[in-house]
Amino acid sequence: MANFTAADVKKLRELSGAGMMDCKKALDEAEGDVEKAVEILRVKGQKGVAKRESRTAENGAVVALIAEDNASGVLVELKCETDFVAKGEKFQAVAEAIAKHVFDTAPADLAALLTSEIEPGKSVKDYVDEANASLGEKIVLDRYARYEGGFIASYLHRTSPDLPPQVGVLVQLEKEDAQTAKDVAQHIAAFGPRFLSREDVPADVVESERRIAEATAREEGKPEGALPKIVEGRVNGFFKENVLLDQAFAKDNKKTVQKVLTEAGAVLTAFARFRVGA
Repeated sequence: MANFTAADVKKLRELSGAGMMDCKKALDEAEGDVEKAVEILRVKGQKGVAKRESRTAENGAVVALIAEDNASGVLVELKCETDFVAKGEKFQAVAEAIAKHVFDTAPADLAALLTSEIEPGKSVKDYVDEANASLGEKIVLDRYARYEGGFIASYLHRTSPDLPPQVGVLVQLEKEDAQTAKDVAQHIAAFGPRFLSREDVPADVVESERRIAEATAREEGKPEGALPKIVEGRVNGFFKENVLLDQAFAKDNKKTVQKVLTEAGAVLTAFARFRVGA
């Protein structure tokens, strides 16, 4: 058996993010050489990347990064398989590094992000694959948001005190209004709207809601003459549930979010909401 200490195992775990038994096996194979053991873990980990592709990544973290002048900001979701890995410093460091890269480079889309160079000679995809290998879990980067211009703010919510943020919101206002931005971001985190305004709801989605509402009303035996009013009422209900500006405001349900913004003299131009795994 190779000669190595508990301190060597601890060091290797910190360097690689791998489990204790994997570290011990790697050190044994490397005859106690920590640097060689890191290479062994990376090689073995990369071999397992393809095998992990079919696994489900439903844990992870949401990271936000906002410019000091609030003129730009990013929101990134990085997913993994278990909350154990999500809690780890290495996983969170990877998520933060990707967020900074998005902040600095403003990629056009996800494909451009994944092929961009995060380190000399290393693409973001390679960087994620390395995390996949070293952490021994499927690591997924499949969405981000980046806003620039106006006033950008974020809100992060922890669903459990021992986990990194699982819900994140990024909002863009036309002009500075930190309190309104915070209030609306918290509302978005809690109520999960799908669209900013009614105009943002795709026509096919609205048509589908009308069709379902009419079919449901007929199934319920509603009178023919009442159908148009019933359908419109149910479609409006869909808007109130899914459109941010139509939703009842979290802190005062007698007001809509639109009314809160209007009273504050604020205009919300965009928002993004990520909930890990959702």
